[in-house]
Order: sequence, then structure tokens, then C-alpha cells
Amino acid sequence: MKDEAVKKMNHDKAIAKKFIAVLKQWTLLVSLTVGSIIYLLFSKTPLLQPVGDFLGPKMVSLLPVVIFIMLYMTFCKIDMHNFKPRTWHFALQIVRTSLSALVVLIIMHITSPEAKIVWEGVFIIVICPTAAAAAVVTEKLGGSIATMTVYMIIANCFTVIIIPLFFPMVERASNVSFIMAFFMVLDRVVRVLIFPLILGLLTQRFLPKVTAFIKRLPNAPFYLWAFNLSIIMGLSMQTLLHSPLSGTVLFLMIILPLFICILLFTIGKAVGGIWGYQERIDGGQALGQKNNVVGIWLLLHFLNPVCVIAPCAYMVWQNIINAVQLWYNQKHGYLKW
Repeated sequence: MKDEAVKKMNHDKAIAKKFIAVLKQWTLLVSLTVGSIIYLLFSKTPLLQPVGDFLGPKMVSLLPVVIFIMLYMTFCKIDMHNFKPRTWHFALQIVRTSLSALVVLIIMHITSPEAKIVWEGVFIIVICPTAAAAAVVTEKLGGSIATMTVYMIIANCFTVIIIPLFFPMVERASNVSFIMAFFMVLDRVVRVLIFPLILGLLTQRFLPKVTAFIKRLPNAPFYLWAFNLSIIMGLSMQTLLHSPLSGTVLFLMIILPLFICILLFTIGKAVGGIWGYQERIDGGQALGQKNNVVGIWLLLHFLNPVCVIAPCAYMVWQNIINAVQLWYNQKHGYLKW
């Protein structure tokens, strides 16, 4: 009897270890699923709706705080020898600007209101700067935190220029001015990117023991991003379920971001790959991972709010792609695509 009990205990432990290993391997997909289930549970269950109405805004308010901590911990590990602009940084900005200009030209020649909604969704995806979490995922894939951080700063500087340039062409009623867009993007860059970067570099310089402790927690920034992702997924579910769009337009707003996501990752990898394998990883994440929270904010304030489905759908697709990339890299030791 004792032997059977021991065998059962070992069997249960083995199952638990496998389950935990699967959760770790597919953390991003788990976050997307958990965020969806929790939102549906607290929004569709009458008994839990008051709790959801109270806790929902509180969770959303945590997003910038968690992003700050996540980036601070990531920037504490930056190798300053790699902290410099690269040629491919500017090559990808030319690609992003050119693709944005192409979409603007298409929008300017569209007469159908439904088609314009779809293409405005495409436009906001393409023009968005790189996501703050790109540095975290890039590190997990074997890329460079320092190189990605420099790219994000450059990408946001370009965004300051191209947003006021293109927005009035996309939406005639848009009142965004150059100065407004400049300070809008600058504020986000300083709070989300520059402050944690400076704090991380200062910690490296003056608090080596703190830096050593953070380096002993290599996966912490990734799991912080997974926590944020579950909250963002909840917001995306809310947007999808309350969207006024339906039929073909809604279908296109959900499916098109998948093909755009694959295209941007592919172009980024192709451009970065000219300079080497690590640059190939960095380039794919740089162009493919988009700051969809900024995209949603821009749509709600300056363009057509009904188009928010597109960046929400893109957020889901890019994290599914990242999840597959992380699984492949962990299994084979390199990234094929």
C-alpha cells in the first residue's frame, strides 16, 4: 500500500511538473486566454458584475506601473557597448514611413465608408511605434536589449514627425497639430521609456548589488508583461463585444491584422538579417511588435473610434506569433522565422 501511495505521489508530481512546464512554455497564450475568461466571467455573470465594474478600472490603472517596473528590470541588464544606433534602425523607419504613406494614398482614393474603416485600421497598425515589451521578448529570443531600446527611441522620434504629417490626410476632421502630436508622443516616450532607462542605468552604475539581484530574476520582466497582457486582452474583449461593426467589415478588421502582422515580422527579419542573425531577431520584433495601446488611444482621440478593433486584433496575433517563436527557440535553440 505504501509503495502504491509513493508511486501515485510521484505520478502526481510528474503531471504537475509537466503542467507547469507547459504553462511556462506558452505563457503568452495562457495570458490571452486568462484575460478573455476573466473578462467574460466578470462581465456576463450578474453576481460578479459589480466586482468587475469596481476592479476593472483599478487593473487598467496598473498597466503603466507594471510596464515601468518591467522595463526598469530589463534596462538594468543593458550592455552599454551595444547601446548605439545601427543602420538597420533607420532602414526600418524608412520601411514603416513608406508603408504608412502607401496606406494613406489608398485611403485618399477610397469612396466606400466601410472600406475606409478597414484601411484606417490598417493605417494605425502600420504607423504605430514599437511596443515597450519588445525589448523583453527580444531578450528571451536571444536578441539585444540595448539595440532594441535604441530602436524604440528612434522609432518614437520618427512617430513625432509622421503622425502630424499623415493624420490630416487620413481624417479630414482631425484637429491634430504638429505641436500637439509632438508633446503627446514625447510625454509617452519620457514616462514609459526614458525614465526607466535612466533609472536602470543609474542602478547599474551606483547600485551593483541591486543590479545583481535583478539579474538573478531573468524571467521576471517577461512574467510582468504576461500579467499586463491578460489585462490588455480583457480590454480587447470588451472592445470586440461592444463594437458597432458587423459582418464583412468586422471579419476583415479581425483577419487582416494577422496578414499585416506576418508581413511586418517578415520584412523586419529580412531587413535586419542583412546585418546578421541577432539583427534578424531584433528587426522582426522591431517592426512586428506594435504599441497597440498607443494606436487605440490615437484612434479614440483623432481618427475613427470604431477602427479600434484592428489594433486589438493585431495585439492578439502578434502575441500568438511571439508565443510560437518562443516555443520554437526554446525547443531548437535558434529562431527559424
